Amino acid sequence: MEPIATPLDEFVARLGRWSAGRGPLYLLLAARLRQLIDEGVPAPGALLPPDRRLAGALAVGRTTVVAAYDVLRQEGRLVRRQGSGTRVASAALVPGPRVRETSNPLFLHLLETPDDVILMSCAAPVDPPTELTEAYRTLTFPAGDLGYHPAGLPALREAVAERYGARGVPTGPEQVLVTTGAQQALSLLTRLLVAPGDGVLVEAPTYPGALDLFREAAAVPHPVEVGPAGVDVAGAVAVMERHRPALAYVIPRFQNPTGAVLPPLAGRRLVEAANRLGVPLVDDEVPVDLAFEAGAPSPSLSSYGDVVAVGSLSKVVWGGLRIGWVRGPAPLIARLARLKALHDLGTDVPAQWVATRLLAGFAPIVAARARTLRARHDHLRAELARRLPSWSCPPAGGGQTLWVRLPHGDGVAFAQVALRHGVALLPGATMDALGGSARCLRLHHMLPPEVLSEAVDRLARAWDEYAPQAAPSSPGRAGSPAFPPPFPPVGSPAGSPAALNAIAV
Repeated sequence: MEPIATPLDEFVARLGRWSAGRGPLYLLLAARLRQLIDEGVPAPGALLPPDRRLAGALAVGRTTVVAAYDVLRQEGRLVRRQGSGTRVASAALVPGPRVRETSNPLFLHLLETPDDVILMSCAAPVDPPTELTEAYRTLTFPAGDLGYHPAGLPALREAVAERYGARGVPTGPEQVLVTTGAQQALSLLTRLLVAPGDGVLVEAPTYPGALDLFREAAAVPHPVEVGPAGVDVAGAVAVMERHRPALAYVIPRFQNPTGAVLPPLAGRRLVEAANRLGVPLVDDEVPVDLAFEAGAPSPSLSSYGDVVAVGSLSKVVWGGLRIGWVRGPAPLIARLARLKALHDLGTDVPAQWVATRLLAGFAPIVAARARTLRARHDHLRAELARRLPSWSCPPAGGGQTLWVRLPHGDGVAFAQVALRHGVALLPGATMDALGGSARCLRLHHMLPPEVLSEAVDRLARAWDEYAPQAAPSSPGRAGSPAFPPPFPPVGSPAGSPAALNAIAV
């Protein structure tokens, strides 16, 4: 059976930060392709993207791709024939049986050697609070504890339950499962609730790590557009009524990536509709504590009915503290705990003890993080206004990202140019299952002010190089592309993530 051609978006994602080194672009591209071929991805016999299409996706001249292909042809790694395209040579390394691997830049970028590229795509704190260090320094363990807690350390489950109770959502510890970060929480929910071919309601745009999980499960996405006031609830209800998806995934507060906040009344309508139709509603609450202004937070969706909430400490404390949780009905939590036990027997116990201590004095940590985020949000917007005034960059009321729209061109292609200037970006198209947001970029403001300023300076130089050659795109929906959408239905042969050499957390 002939190997299937790798979709262009997935192929570009696997190239990673190929152009961030030194030397001619064609040699850098050839070096990365050589590495992939030697690893068996793409497989022997696989058809590679045509010269012109790959050049367009990488924002380089066609001669760069032709020269790189020719280097590998001379090495015997590629075969190029007129009329039949470019293929990996059959003599190349044949990989053994293996499971499906991700091509999402969210994960691939973490595996690459650090360099001088500024990660404007990786939204996570770079300065953990001193409370984290102190908690580890004074850590002690009780005697007589085996250390295996598949559902989570009892003390931490109780602490998380108390936090929900303080927000007006009565919760018992039996309704809480501790996970290794929110990503594992979403992964367990997907494994438990979604079967191949099932529908999943997603926001457009949304967190790409969730899209990757749904894609891995061979689910079919039903995207609903996100506006300034959050997800289109009327559209979401219509999708649930028509398709009865296996689950609905939303980020109602400081939505990733747009920063939108869903009004309470709209949230209530969404929950009531999901409960009426029997659709499990997953509320991603990871950004919920990232409000810039102090005050009463919006009610949790869980206060309106049956909702499965996912939370994490990664955005307030530190990404390396891999502590997340699921809050939901006790029978669902029990099933998730059995599934988690099968995979890892439980999350790291020292980290859970530390998390328990941090939650006991969480308010000052949250307040300090909010002050830092607000200052850096304002600094990044000011720098963008100074150096890139043609870019649209609305303010956010919280969260960790800005949703930027370019005046023309395409975010994926510009991100390739930005990478060569030392900044890794996440284009909007990589987060949008509708195939839109092509002129949008997600930038985070978690870095120190001097680093943000340097990043904007590099972006300005990249825009000076890119803008003259970028043809204005059609107006469309929020910068929708003038080319076929990069997100075909999940589960289809071409259903791989549109991605680039940058990560998004």
